[in-house]
Amino acid sequence: MTAQILVASIIGGLMGIVSHMNKRGRLEKPRMTKRFIYLGFYEDLVIGTIAAIMLVISSEPQSSLQLILLSIIAGYSGEAVLRSFTFSTQQDQPEVPSSKKCPSHKPPLP
Repeated sequence: MTAQILVASIIGGLMGIVSHMNKRGRLEKPRMTKRFIYLGFYEDLVIGTIAAIMLVISSEPQSSLQLILLSIIAGYSGEAVLRSFTFSTQQDQPEVPSSKKCPSHKPPLP
């Protein structure tokens, strides 16, 4: 499994750079402005790497071809893949009926 994660991270990072060049038209270097630090192609490299690793871990590919294809797809479309994973940060809370949400709201009269 460690070898699969290593391969996925390399391929995902390379595809993240390719995605960056496709979006921007060139390879943008990191730079610092007065308000923020722009990471340039490093941002897409990290996003592609993380997306490829997460997709490979969650899908457990059975062959090396499947591993390579999943890594290419996840690395190229990194942000979309990361958005597709659901990260639950809130406890499951019961749904409150809409009539009880707003106390000033009165149901219409028949």
